Amino acid sequence: MNWWGKLIAGTLGFVLGGPLGAVLGLVLGHQFDKGVARLTGNSPDDHARVQLAFFSATFSVMGRVAKVDGRVCEDEIGFARTVMDRMALSDDQRRVAIGLFNQGKSPDFDLDGTLAQFRRESRHRLHLLQMFMEIQLQAAYADGSLNDAERSLLLHVCEALGISRHHFDHLEALVRFARDFGSSAPPRQAASDQRLAEAYRILDVKRDAGDAEVKKAYRRLMNQHHPDKLVAKGLPEEMVRLATEKTQEIKRAYEAVKAARGMR
Repeated sequence: MNWWGKLIAGTLGFVLGGPLGAVLGLVLGHQFDKGVARLTGNSPDDHARVQLAFFSATFSVMGRVAKVDGRVCEDEIGFARTVMDRMALSDDQRRVAIGLFNQGKSPDFDLDGTLAQFRRESRHRLHLLQMFMEIQLQAAYADGSLNDAERSLLLHVCEALGISRHHFDHLEALVRFARDFGSSAPPRQAASDQRLAEAYRILDVKRDAGDAEVKKAYRRLMNQHHPDKLVAKGLPEEMVRLATEKTQEIKRAYEAVKAARGMR
């Protein structure tokens, strides 16, 4: 990772300070010799800080989401590993990500402090925070459903990050669409009707909206989820693949609406 070298050359997890720095510091304390805890007095630049905060919050909060209903299932562990695979993490980076996940599961994990600091570090970039929430929703749906404990926790996370319930519902529709209708196989009629309803929710337009409004909504969403723009806002470059997958789901939703309307 671009910011990883700055982290190692800086203060090995303490550069962020606060709850995020404490969590990362605890993890890194198990990975590296205490004698090299500070190789220099340098801190990473602001962009690297955002990337580091995103990485740390993503895996630690993912651990809390997995544990909130009492036990962590294999599907949830498998999803965390899938995210690490998609990010092409090195062995050292994977160990740190796993350590963050485990810290998030611990009873003394400071969830509210972590979320508050992540929101500050992200400079309230809504699109970046929404990408974070999409990943947490995917983690919650890893076992096939969203239970009451998981939904309650995720709504709490949204509130802490300043994400509205409307945005939460929209993000959940995107995750469900990818899970239920990701296959290219032609769906049954009942499933097709549900798929179309989810597609409208993803585009955030009503069924009676005009074609021009549908196109405008699609372009707006594609612009918001453009990987390069998200990286510029602080998304770690290794998460570009995840962002790209989101644009593909938005495009599939748009194609479903186009086909139903006979749009060109």
